[in-house]
Amino acid sequence: MERILILCKTYPSPSAKYAETSCVAGMTADGRLIRLYPVPFRLVADEQQFKKWQWISARLEKARDDHRPESHRIFVDTIECDAEPLPSGKAGWPVRSELLAKLPLFSDFAAVEKARIDHGVTLARLRPTRIAGLDIKKADNPVWTDEEKEKLLRLQQQSELFDEVEEGKQIRLLEKLPFDFHYRYECDVDGQTFAYKHKLVDWEVGALYRTVRRQHGDAWEAPFRAKLEQELPSKDLQFLLGTIHRFPGQWLLISLIYPPKPLAENPNQAGLF
Repeated sequence: MERILILCKTYPSPSAKYAETSCVAGMTADGRLIRLYPVPFRLVADEQQFKKWQWISARLEKARDDHRPESHRIFVDTIECDAEPLPSGKAGWPVRSELLAKLPLFSDFAAVEKARIDHGVTLARLRPTRIAGLDIKKADNPVWTDEEKEKLLRLQQQSELFDEVEEGKQIRLLEKLPFDFHYRYECDVDGQTFAYKHKLVDWEVGALYRTVRRQHGDAWEAPFRAKLEQELPSKDLQFLLGTIHRFPGQWLLISLIYPPKPLAENPNQAGLF
């Protein structure tokens, strides 16, 4: 059994032939980033078995059909969860930050890509210098196609946990995101500024969209942008980046990590967390 602190849950993407049902990633107690597969999406739903920042224990083995070094098969019937996620707030973030300090932290995406080419790294933690903006574009297909539903069912049934009737219910309950979201960001290196753009596939971003759409209807974009363009960048915003199995050189922004800035950097935040 391996202990894993969950850091990432992505929104399901069943359209690709070999895509994971959902990407779940975390870190081991000794500070290694790890990717878990297959994870049926009901296990990454907001109200389900484990959450971001929660320790789990499970039986793992190195993935045989995925040569990315961080990728491991998880035996979902062996998952045991700690009672609660690690606390947030003023008392909780120091504990989280102490654990995150075990992970390498990149300051430029070019260095992340070099680590992939030189050492096979396919999960990486990055702190951008600044967020330049958020691009929102209508998705090519705003609802699940019959082919996507069939692939999502097939991938989840491989877990041998749930029957087809129950899976069908879950698919109907899960909304496909009708928009694609991309962060534009900058990294300062040796007096130069480099601009990058990556797609956001974090489950929390999808959940945020569903929440603001439910609360504000067609006026959802303003509060959505306020969260991603103002509130989170005002903190010590960091990215967890991961590659796509079928496209080794293509990176996605799979999780957002946002501890408060140190008070020396941002004294106005005292007492907020």
